[in-house]
Amino acid sequence: MLKFTLRRILGFIPVLLSIAAVTFFLARIIPGGPFDFVGDKSLPESVVRNLEAKYHLDWPMWKQFVSYMIGDELKFGSITVFDLDPENPAYSYGVLRGDLGPTFRYRGQSVNDIVGTTFPLSAQLGIMALILGLVIGIPAGIVAALKQNSWIDYSATFVAVLGVSIPSLVLAPLFIWIFALKLGWFPVASWGAKPPYLENMFSLGFDWFNYFLHAFLPVVILGTGVSAIFARLMRASLLQIIREDYIRTARAKGLKERLIIYRHALKNGLIPVATVVGPIFAGFVTGTLVIEQFFGLNGMGKLFVQSIGNRDYAMILGTTLIYAVILVFANLLVDLTYGFLDPRIRLD
Repeated sequence: MLKFTLRRILGFIPVLLSIAAVTFFLARIIPGGPFDFVGDKSLPESVVRNLEAKYHLDWPMWKQFVSYMIGDELKFGSITVFDLDPENPAYSYGVLRGDLGPTFRYRGQSVNDIVGTTFPLSAQLGIMALILGLVIGIPAGIVAALKQNSWIDYSATFVAVLGVSIPSLVLAPLFIWIFALKLGWFPVASWGAKPPYLENMFSLGFDWFNYFLHAFLPVVILGTGVSAIFARLMRASLLQIIREDYIRTARAKGLKERLIIYRHALKNGLIPVATVVGPIFAGFVTGTLVIEQFFGLNGMGKLFVQSIGNRDYAMILGTTLIYAVILVFANLLVDLTYGFLDPRIRLD
């Protein structure tokens, strides 16, 4: 397993470099530029040229890409390997050294600063919603499969289809209208003004009740929606597995039905669910635009969409790379989970 993990991690390098290159060049192909308009006003041509020179947007494409990935200069001690701009001090230190670059729309802040503010909130929302989806969806799928063609199965299937069919674009305003405006049980927005970090989330002074009130509606909307996907996958997979020969053999040996399901059938039934958990986890953790817009959350999903409209190249690249990194590592964990769920799947 260690050899497989190292091989996969090394394989991530060309994948992430390819994503960075494609995103870098596609972002610059889009018509318009980051300084065409400031608010509703267009800037004078001379000002635009000065700003482009400041941020090296007047350089050739290949030179901009090298600067973004490696930095303006690369030194080992007193030895300078290269310096793209000898007349000026280093402006970019490069993604490979942890610098996601400056943002063109938020003065005095870098992409690292803004991501550091928005990512924790998106991560909290995504992780809690995914856990809720798994807690609801997997048991619902198991019960529906074991009670096939009963009213329980039909009810669970109906709710699952309903959950998949109704998007969060509809659920969010409906839940806000019912539970926040009419009943007044939960606040509409303002969650995440100061997103809690691990060091204060587990302190005695942390207001868990207020945190729960703000998190409840967005987490429930996201979690119940994805739970429908998990329930359908779990039901379909388990229905196929309980008809396999090894399940019949276990029953013929006189094993208890509960033992057969939980020891022999459930692990294999979880494989399709584990397959989709990786991409869903990456999407949730890096932000969901609809939920963040409706609940006024300062998350990465809204940030990414706004950066495209603003032609904020560094922000587009930074958020895309963060999503890609989370996605590839989530898929690695899914592959490792395969070996645990089904020993017949060899990783080496």
